[in-house]
Amino acid sequence: MSDLEYPSDLRYTAEHEWVRAGDDGTVRIGITSFAQDALGDVVYVSLPAAGDTVAVGDACGEVESTKSVSDLYAPVAGEITAVNAALDASPELVNSDPYGEGWMYELRPSDSAAVDGLLDVEAYQQQLS
Repeated sequence: MSDLEYPSDLRYTAEHEWVRAGDDGTVRIGITSFAQDALGDVVYVSLPAAGDTVAVGDACGEVESTKSVSDLYAPVAGEITAVNAALDASPELVNSDPYGEGWMYELRPSDSAAVDGLLDVEAYQQQLS
């Protein structure tokens, strides 16, 4: 597992999602390298729509791979502000660049402090072992 990356500037969830705080108060969300590795080759991604509101823990999308289908869960409550339309044509970006071009969606948290309550990189890596 040591060959998988976990950037230290992100927050993580036990459901293997990452959260990156933006400069404008929004957060960008995707799945971790652990999740994409466990899923295998991603062939389809279903995302929420911009304007949707989600509560913490809501299932708000799916990632389908050659092995299985996994739900995406909202790590914090808020309003979806953008989705990564590039994943419609190129879902494999989730595998090749999970922290960059393979991001899933952005949202504006109802409570900006909620992001601080997510796992830091050390806590996330501990729960993997």
